[in-house]
Amino acid sequence: MRVIVKLEALEDCAYEYEYHHHLQGLIYNLIKDSEYSYLHDKKGYKFFCFSNIFPAMDLKKGDKRTLIVSSPDDLFIERLGETFLKNKRDNKKVKAGRMNFAIDNISFLKIRLDGRDHSLITGTPIVVRMQKDRCKEYGIKLDKAYDYVYWRKEYPLTAFIKQIEDNLIKKYVEFYNVTLNSDIFPLIQILMFKKQISTRLHFEEGTQIVIGTTWEFYFRGLNDDQIRLLEFGMDAGFGEMNSRGFGFMNIEGK
Repeated sequence: MRVIVKLEALEDCAYEYEYHHHLQGLIYNLIKDSEYSYLHDKKGYKFFCFSNIFPAMDLKKGDKRTLIVSSPDDLFIERLGETFLKNKRDNKKVKAGRMNFAIDNISFLKIRLDGRDHSLITGTPIVVRMQKDRCKEYGIKLDKAYDYVYWRKEYPLTAFIKQIEDNLIKKYVEFYNVTLNSDIFPLIQILMFKKQISTRLHFEEGTQIVIGTTWEFYFRGLNDDQIRLLEFGMDAGFGEMNSRGFGFMNIEGK
């Protein structure tokens, strides 16, 4: 499920491209008085993702922008929506770094993949991290003794696909506490690389460069289990660091 927040810029401002920490903090602040306050300190998967504030360009006062937050937990999205609505009534602004917005409108959307053929596109870059043992398995030679590396375009595509599928299945199994059928494979069939992006992220221990990639995915002849898994991925995000705004997915053309 998704909450779609329409925003209006309160002043002229350069676009904040390092928005991840600010928007994650905004979400945590919105749920701090709800039953989801524990997510701030939860280790592992947090089962939400968010878009950038788009379109991503410098702002003029009065410009319209959109922010979308997604989660497979409908109640989580409802709580976010309730707080956004309260803040709208109280004329509280949405702040993301230097960017300041008024809340213009709030709506909800339930993602459904109708039919057996679908095309998905990344709204924000997908991050894939590979432990050094997996790198050896994939034939990736490391020039230093890294604990893990980010997948990048010069690495084998099979490594990217395997990591994406494994991550998505682990999240699905943990969220629903179920065992998946083996007929979900192969899940990722055809994909088109678009762009590689490096982003600075701010952590408690300091700033880190994160490598992400953008894609188009094409799925044909999906069975019911595969459709349910992809719908989950649309809500939870593809790859890692979803709760920092990476791996947010859209249906192509929508």
